[in-house]
Amino acid sequence: MNLTFKKNININPKIHIKGGRVINSKEGVNVKQDIFIADKKIIAIGSKNEISIDFTPDLEIDATDKIVCPGLVDCSARVRGSAEMEHKVNLESELLAAVAGGITRIVCPPDNKPSKDEIRSIEMLLKKGQLAKKAHIHPLGTLTSSLRGEKITEMAKFTQAGCIGFTQDNLPIKDTQVLMRALQYAGGFNYTVWVKPIDPWLGFDGVAHSGSVATRLGLSEVPVLSESISILTVLELMRDIDINIHFCRISSERGVQLIRQAKADGLKVTADVGVHHLHLTQIAIEDFNTNSKVVPPFRAERDKEALTLGVIDGTIDCVCSDHTPITEELKNLPFSDAEPGLMGLELLLPLTLKWGKENKVSLEKVLSLITSNPSNILGRELAKVTVGNNADICIFDEFEVWPVNASNLITQFRNSPFYGYELEGRVQQTIIDGSCVYSKEKN
Repeated sequence: MNLTFKKNININPKIHIKGGRVINSKEGVNVKQDIFIADKKIIAIGSKNEISIDFTPDLEIDATDKIVCPGLVDCSARVRGSAEMEHKVNLESELLAAVAGGITRIVCPPDNKPSKDEIRSIEMLLKKGQLAKKAHIHPLGTLTSSLRGEKITEMAKFTQAGCIGFTQDNLPIKDTQVLMRALQYAGGFNYTVWVKPIDPWLGFDGVAHSGSVATRLGLSEVPVLSESISILTVLELMRDIDINIHFCRISSERGVQLIRQAKADGLKVTADVGVHHLHLTQIAIEDFNTNSKVVPPFRAERDKEALTLGVIDGTIDCVCSDHTPITEELKNLPFSDAEPGLMGLELLLPLTLKWGKENKVSLEKVLSLITSNPSNILGRELAKVTVGNNADICIFDEFEVWPVNASNLITQFRNSPFYGYELEGRVQQTIIDGSCVYSKEKN
């Protein structure tokens, strides 16, 4: 057994994690150390002798031959449904899926059909998240009212409600003047705008990458130009506006090139990629597999290779799950009509580890993509296992092999092209604010 309970667990238990390999990616630390937790904080690393208070653990976790790292940070995960999906999406089950995947913080984009009172919706989301006592939720506010691209939202009120930034998600602003004013407003208050680079005209109604597969299957196409023109528009506006922009879900070689140049020019730009885009290409839709219908679409092999190079050289800062729960009835439709999106909370860690091993990337670097790098983008306390930090910790077995199937997943949704895969790397325990909120042995 990995867990040993010394006595009844109180609200803020004392926890002793024994014998794990502690990895802090920013410093390249990778050593076997014990960790001591009390009052939600890490109070000592290495020796119990460093603790100034009486320390008798309520819980001991044997982490021998396991990795102990900061809790994962997922910069895109939808854990609530749109208005018509709300009754089908169980927030608590999705947050449990998050901690089962070692994720302690998630960024939640707005719904594509937000409620009329989006601020109230955000407040309710945060309240429900706090009651669930699972992963921390960081919502994004809508950049324009109801995502219509017409009227700029009252960003100060959204920020007060708990939003960490603003986005249009999959609904780009058509009027460049509205976009410019929105960026000026956000820049004036140092708010970060999260841009999903999609042109509002080129391929907006498309369902697959412009390439041989879409042509053969007779599917409407989304050209790379849709991404690159959107990026170029925002970058040109940035040259006159002092603002932080985070580009979401980069999918193409050209997109990587543009962001690489923007960083070289000194623009305040960061970017992420969905972990699935590091593994799959347009080939994944050849049999009209609607579980492979995503936004942006899977592209060509050269795009996938460019994304990998972009992650390795730092052009792309972090990797996310882009978890989007879709019911089977909305996926079991003709490809053009099926809802886009895939689930991925519990697959973020193993798929990122798989990518790292295939590309000979160090474990420290791989973990930085889903811990310290995204936490830096969020502007939160750096995800780090160090004395004084909040005890948000993931403990995983990097060599455990497991099949992706319904019996091995907590999420109630099955919309994933990775069903049937055997993956390596499994979360054993997740600790948030000093409490063990997930244990593989108990769940």
